[in-house]
Amino acid sequence: MTFNGLLQIAILFGITILLVKPVGGYLTCVFTGERTFLSSLLAPIERSLYKLAGTYEREEQHWTAYAASLLMFSIAGFVFLYVLQRLQGMLPFNPANMQAVEPTSSFNTAVSFMTNTNWQGYGGESTMSYLTQMAGITVQNFVSAATGIAGAMAITRGFARSSSPTIGNFWVDLTRATLYVLLPICIVGTLVLVWQGVPQNLNDYTAVTTLEGAQQVIAQGPVASQMIIKHLGTNGGGFFNANSSHPFENPTALTNLIHLLSIFVISTAMTNVFGRMVGNQRQGWMLFAVFAVLVALGTSVLYWAESTGNPLMQALGVVGGNMEGKEARFGIALSSLFSEVTTAASTGAVNNMHDSLMPLGGLVPMFNMQIPNLGGIGAGIYGMLLFFMLAIFIAGLMVGRTPEYLGKKIEAKEVKMSLLATLGPSLAILGFAALAVVLPQGLSSIQDAGPHGFSEVLYAYSSGANNNGSAFAGLNANTPFYNLTVGFAMLMGRFLLIVPVLAIAGSLAAKKTVPVTAGTLPTTGALFVGLVFGVTMIVGGLTFFPALALGPVVEHFSLLSGKLF
Repeated sequence: MTFNGLLQIAILFGITILLVKPVGGYLTCVFTGERTFLSSLLAPIERSLYKLAGTYEREEQHWTAYAASLLMFSIAGFVFLYVLQRLQGMLPFNPANMQAVEPTSSFNTAVSFMTNTNWQGYGGESTMSYLTQMAGITVQNFVSAATGIAGAMAITRGFARSSSPTIGNFWVDLTRATLYVLLPICIVGTLVLVWQGVPQNLNDYTAVTTLEGAQQVIAQGPVASQMIIKHLGTNGGGFFNANSSHPFENPTALTNLIHLLSIFVISTAMTNVFGRMVGNQRQGWMLFAVFAVLVALGTSVLYWAESTGNPLMQALGVVGGNMEGKEARFGIALSSLFSEVTTAASTGAVNNMHDSLMPLGGLVPMFNMQIPNLGGIGAGIYGMLLFFMLAIFIAGLMVGRTPEYLGKKIEAKEVKMSLLATLGPSLAILGFAALAVVLPQGLSSIQDAGPHGFSEVLYAYSSGANNNGSAFAGLNANTPFYNLTVGFAMLMGRFLLIVPVLAIAGSLAAKKTVPVTAGTLPTTGALFVGLVFGVTMIVGGLTFFPALALGPVVEHFSLLSGKLF
């Protein structure tokens, strides 16, 4: 660990903290229908879209109608992207003559981008036409992110409202998130990335002769427009197979910083939106504090593990940390930071290969995906609020009082829905991983023997079920078995979480707000931050530690003893 590396990490966190309040203020104005500096330009477009869709801005929905709208929209996006992949060989904007994508891969990819996971079992530049990349992949990057934001706004209204039968309008939330938030930032961001050297064209791939006289085909295309939304929307799916380590996706130190900030900016600002809408910004900063503790701890462990390097190499006199799988331009510090940010915020983009991380370094991004953290755009808020309610329920049991949070009693329905939302992704991770390591169809794709091979499988389902999309790339996941099982894990991770969250939102919105008394648990101080952190680590530990012990933990101790597989 070096001073320069720590300084680079501190710069990112410092800029992120400075952006939380202004971006949160803008987002609050957008979703409460207040006028913003873009309203004169975008309000007429917004009204036209509502008129075209037959939606009324002031017509709100019960949580069941909100959930039904969300599910129908998601199904439509899945069908469109699946059909687009299957027909791309007959469609225009296909200069490399890409043929139809194999059916199970098409299913996996359509589910992946519809659920904001962006898991990729294929190489983008060798599989997808420009039309599929633009009209399919990039469009889903926008609307799946907007769907996550809508879910966060729904549960925020649940806490903010009293005796209300509705939680907002899904179509209005979706439209505003896309029109006022994602599109304007991405237009500016695309131009900045083009300025920095990221391609944005519809040209044919370029054939060149290398210095050695060999022939090489250089892929290009509409890259910049996909890069900015893949990070801003915490999507992560790259135009190129090498993702953000590819020089066309991430050509400079400035683009690397832009990518990192884009991943964090809306997810962290949503904590401020929550505080503003419930009428107490300290609640938002408390949410941010829990996130900050988890991210700081993860970054520290990951950077330490990679800086320490392989003890077997050190025994041979090789000085330095672990540079295997890392882009030399970014080094250990920025690679470790990127791995932490992309898994803490459930993005999945990578500028280094996670399969080459040290055992404890690889454990960090895996555990990030298994516990509530910043999460996907919007999803991080409602994922963490579930654990807040569990923490408050546990505290209520200890003191013998009915649990309360923000003036709302946390009763049996909310606790049951929280447990359902927590258990769904966990079942997908552990259940499918268990199948994969006992069935021949799963075992045949594992590259490495021993505990690292198990880690490759466990990471894949952790990534899918928690809608992250990154991978221990040693696993050959583009097979019918993994395309289907990871696809179902992604569906379980998205909808077994968001539907219970909407049910909680409806239940809370219908309740009356109870006054704060001397016996109410304070939820804006360090004690509560510690309680939530403890509950998160204990629940995550009890659920996943046995599996982690079979993978990265045993690999670490085996490495220390000199045992190889």
